[in-house]
Amino acid sequence: MSSEEKQPIQLLQGTLDLIVLRTLASMGAQHAYQIANRLQQISDSLLNLNQGTLYPALVRLEQYGWIKGTWGRTESNREAKYYAITQAGEKALSSETTRWRTMAGLVERLLLEDFQS
Repeated sequence: MSSEEKQPIQLLQGTLDLIVLRTLASMGAQHAYQIANRLQQISDSLLNLNQGTLYPALVRLEQYGWIKGTWGRTESNREAKYYAITQAGEKALSSETTRWRTMAGLVERLLLEDFQS
């Protein structure tokens, strides 16, 4: 499929929390722009997060206590909030990963099922 044919994907509810936690667990503290860029890069540009999508997720994860934000300076000396996963976030990442894999496996089995017999 060429890059012109790629359609951005819509995330299922709850999926964004999981992938943000995974990104922070693997990359360490990041500001929102870095998170969005990394997810776009990893997804081969299929996932383009705008501020209206990413920031509410970051606020929600911070309210859960799964990430912690601290203010710092970017490479270009701009002030930005850097988010890091917490110990509670690591536990949530583990349980949410298990839950996601179970659900994805179920959906895959259902898609492979021959419903015509």
